[in-house]
Formats: sequence, C-alpha cells, structure tokens
Amino acid sequence: MRLIAKRRMQQSKVGVGMGWVAACLMFILSGCASDGGSRSAGSTTAVKARTPAKDRVLWAYRNGLTALRQGRNEEAKIQLDQALSIIGNVFGPDKSAKRSRNYFNEESKKNFIGEPYERVMAYFYRGVLYWMDGEADNARACFRSGELMDSDAEHREFRSDYVTLDYLDGYATAKLNGDGSDALARAQAVSKLGQLPAYNRNANTLVFFEFGEGPKKYASGDYNEKLHIRESRSVVQGAWFKEGNRAVRIGPYDDLSFQATTRGGRVMDHVLANKSVFKSTTDTVGNVAIVGGAIAATERKSQDLGLGLIAVGVLSKIASAATTPAADTRTWDNLPQFISFAALESSLGTHTGTVEFTDADGRVIPNLTKTVQFTVVADRDTVIFVSDH
Repeated sequence: MRLIAKRRMQQSKVGVGMGWVAACLMFILSGCASDGGSRSAGSTTAVKARTPAKDRVLWAYRNGLTALRQGRNEEAKIQLDQALSIIGNVFGPDKSAKRSRNYFNEESKKNFIGEPYERVMAYFYRGVLYWMDGEADNARACFRSGELMDSDAEHREFRSDYVTLDYLDGYATAKLNGDGSDALARAQAVSKLGQLPAYNRNANTLVFFEFGEGPKKYASGDYNEKLHIRESRSVVQGAWFKEGNRAVRIGPYDDLSFQATTRGGRVMDHVLANKSVFKSTTDTVGNVAIVGGAIAATERKSQDLGLGLIAVGVLSKIASAATTPAADTRTWDNLPQFISFAALESSLGTHTGTVEFTDADGRVIPNLTKTVQFTVVADRDTVIFVSDH
C-alpha cells in the first residue's frame, strides 16, 4: 500500500510538472505575435500629434528637409534642431543608448536616430541654414559634427570620408580668416572628382546642390537581422549653374549610396549578429533540454532530473522567443543621392540664375530646370540651396 501511494505521488508530481511546462509553452506561443504596423504621414501638424516618440527624429528629418526645399527655412531650423537635440542626448547620457545593446529590445521599437549617413545629413543641412544666416562659425561646427558622426571616434577603426564636409569645414575656416588648408587636403584625398577648387575668400555666392534619389534600407537573414542598403541609381548625375555669361559645371562631391554602404563596421551590425546567434542557440538548447527532460521523466529514478531539464528548456525557449534581432529598416526616405557645392564671385545686386540638371552623359533632363533669383549684398555671403526635388 505504501508502495502504491508513493507511485501515485510521483505520477501526480509528473502531471503537475508537465502541466506547468504546457502552460509555459502556451505563454511562449502567445508572445510571438506582433502587429508590426506603421502609420502613414499626413500634414506636419497631424504627424506631430500622432507620431510615437520613437519616430520623432525620423519625422523631424523628413519634415525639416521638405521645409528647406520649399524655402520655409524657419520651419526647417526648428525640425532639424529638434532632431539634433535628441541625437546629442543619445550620444550622451540618454538611457536608450544603453538599451541599444539589450538582447530583448526590438530594434524598431527604439528611438530612431538613423544610420551614420542619415545623422551626417542632418548636420549638413543645418550647417547650410546657419551659413544662410551669415553664421559661418556655426555652419563649420555643424560640418565638423557631421564628420564626427561619420567616423569611429571611440575605436578609431575608420575616419570620415565626406568630401563635402571636409571641404566646407576648410572653406568656412578660410572665410573666418583662418587656415583651412588641412581640411582642403583631407577633402582632396578622398575626392573622386579630381582637383578640387582652391578656396576663394572673395567668393560671395555659395550654392549648395542636391539631386537624385537617396538610398533605402531592407533586412534579410533567418530573423531579418541583417541590415542592407539598397543603392540608388538616379538618372540625375549633375547640373549646370548658369548666370549671365558664365556657366559652371556641377558634379557630385558625395554619393550617399556610397557613404551608406562603405562606412566601416557599424556597431549595431555586430550587436544584431550576436542577438541572432543568441536566439538560435537558446532555441536549440531549449529543444534539446525539453526532449531530454521528457525522456528522463519517464524513468522513475530520473523523474526529478527530467523535470529539471524540462524547466531549463522552457526557460531557454522563453529567452529565445523574447529575443528580437530584426534590423531597423526605418529610413530617412526623402534624402538625395548626391550633394555638391560651388562658390562664385558675383557683383552686388539682384541676379537671376538657371540650374539645369543633367544625366550621366551631360544631357539636360527636361522638366527639371529651375530658375533662381538671389541678391548679393556687401556684408555677408549669399547662400543658395538648389534641389531637383
């Protein structure tokens, strides 16, 4: 009788243990669902009202650039300043920076700050706006901040290779009566255009160009953990700037598709790869432990060990299910492919210029020609921003 009672107690123990395991497995399965939804944009005001905090920088990027293209410079400043303020916090003591290495934190649920090439462009556009306001020193500070975003200051595995940023860094220094030769040398070292123009301190008309369609992101891999950049193949490859009797040929100083795909090892790539390995390893360990524990639990002498293995397996499966290594494919999707620059000497007064965008063979592309009116004054540079968008 005592033996029968003991067996019944063991069977009850196994039944309770297996019931707990089943409950845990149901918990795992119920936690795998995700809506993955996103909301489309309406007006700027409506977007601000309904955009989650995690996407604020993304929409500030997009809205700021749209405002700049439409000549709404004050709105562009507000949007870009908001984005750059958040970026500054992330690279400082912001808690989300620490969470970025958490195995259980889904990439697309983090506060978006963008890939290095996206952060660089936020500083670039803000620098243009500062120069428009006659603040060459603040413009230079933005260009230098962009250089920092494109480099690996911590590990020094690679350095910034934006021609435009280095060139403008030096040009602003020259305009401020400093020596910009070091920055010019850096720009020349990475330029694919041949010899860059020497700095002309007398140039009073500075023209910033952007054209083409920028890169986009997509994910691949067993867990969508591999972030890729889809390179642009824009028809627009250059421009002519014509004013009076002069015509200046504009070629791209920088290609954002190149910048997005060739910068050195991105830190998050390594983190995502580790998360992918962690997920697959814990899932495999969980399977092995559960199967092994179930087998062991059928033997009277090893029932306790079997239940222990099953418990370990379930916990491992929970850890695997909670790990979300999918890459963040949110994209600043209205960026251009190319950016460029020209500096001209113009007489004081009002001028009318024409910008003709061209293809790779130098042929003018119909319907993209733009007329630009600008006024040159004596005490500051006239800054013009031209886009094919």
